[in-house]
Amino acid sequence: HGPTPIRIIRNDKTMTSQEELKRQTGYRAVDDYVSSGMVVGLGTGSTAYYAVERLGQKLKSGELKDVVAIPTSARMEEQAERLGIPLVTLDTHSKLDVAIDGA
Repeated sequence: HGPTPIRIIRNDKTMTSQEELKRQTGYRAVDDYVSSGMVVGLGTGSTAYYAVERLGQKLKSGELKDVVAIPTSARMEEQAERLGIPLVTLDTHSKLDVAIDGA
């Protein structure tokens, strides 16, 4: 699979901001590719930040269950911990089901 194309949405006054597009892309990555029971790699960057935010929301709501994550940076580790996302390491979970990273 290649990257999911993003349609730029335009209203009468302004185009969607770059930050909003990053948020939409990060949320879509989790919505489309993360399922309950997965081991998820958490990359770095602003788009990945939004994916982690979405993952935390879906775990908190119960929409996703039994997901664990492996962060690639201290920033993502802090964010995941703050959002209640269970963290593991490659030592205990050497196979990722999906990795989310900025592009």
